[in-house]
Amino acid sequence: MKCPKCGNDNDHVIDSRTVMQGVAVRRRRQCLACGHRYTTREMAVALPLMVQKRDARLEEFDKQKLRRSIEHAFVKRPVGVNQIAELVATIEERLKAAYEDLVPSTEIGRLVMEGLERLDEVAYLRYASIFKRFRDATQFTSEVENLIRRE
Repeated sequence: MKCPKCGNDNDHVIDSRTVMQGVAVRRRRQCLACGHRYTTREMAVALPLMVQKRDARLEEFDKQKLRRSIEHAFVKRPVGVNQIAELVATIEERLKAAYEDLVPSTEIGRLVMEGLERLDEVAYLRYASIFKRFRDATQFTSEVENLIRRE
């Protein structure tokens, strides 16, 4: 840390305390060059979770984008806003627990499909048709048959 008075970067920590319910550390420091005392606050900075797309592009994980894609699957379906919010939160928690910095987009899609299948089969099929890139009705029919077998 540079002293705010003289700019020297050689100091001594006099006191450290956790603040903000343990999220940050308050440190009282003294400059070894001029003796000036000053306070710093330190917080851990979480790096954003990055998503690796199918074409190898990287983009920052966007919780709102995830929510929109799930909401789109539920259009005109009897699912509440709270259920959607809970699904989004669950997926985000699972991703952050399983991946430190880079998550494949296919894993996000898999978790969405897993959650949609539990909540609403029609929404699941809507999402699956886009995620799995169905090219014709036979692929759609095959997915419906797989869904029926899993029940």
